[in-house]
Amino acid sequence: MLLLAVGALVSIAALACSQSSTAGSELKDASDAAIGEATLTAADETGVVAVTVDVRGLPAGTHGVHIHDVGRCDPPDFTTAGGHYNPSRKRHGLEDPDGPHNGDLPNLVVEPDGTGTLQAVNRLLADLPGDENLFDGDGVALVIHAGPDDHVTDPSGGSGDRIACGVIRHN
Repeated sequence: MLLLAVGALVSIAALACSQSSTAGSELKDASDAAIGEATLTAADETGVVAVTVDVRGLPAGTHGVHIHDVGRCDPPDFTTAGGHYNPSRKRHGLEDPDGPHNGDLPNLVVEPDGTGTLQAVNRLLADLPGDENLFDGDGVALVIHAGPDDHVTDPSGGSGDRIACGVIRHN
């Protein structure tokens, strides 16, 4: 019993000492309507960023999702978000042997009712130096594309037009 209590205290102490950084974003479509949320949580001690995207009201199907360089989402085409977040200067695609971009994420599957959730872990978003750090306050955007990302075609996986966007900000 004492061993269980000590184990619980160690776990609580580890959680209390762990430092994480969270950033969130409201996602909007081309008509500037809110269609969901994105949350990025960096756990400093593990070097990973957990990404969660929840959407509603999007077309059913598979959609590419990426972190883009610029924290700006001007509708209707969201080109102000710039290109993919890629401080490591790699090629695009989770399946490209010369990739991926730091901001490449798995596809989001949207159900026939227009809802979808993506939960992913990305080790390439954490621990970047200085101005290239995702959580440094300069801003980035999460962009959802019209079609699926093939995870190999440079520069965007052939995922098509940008249909939703949200500026990533600290919560």
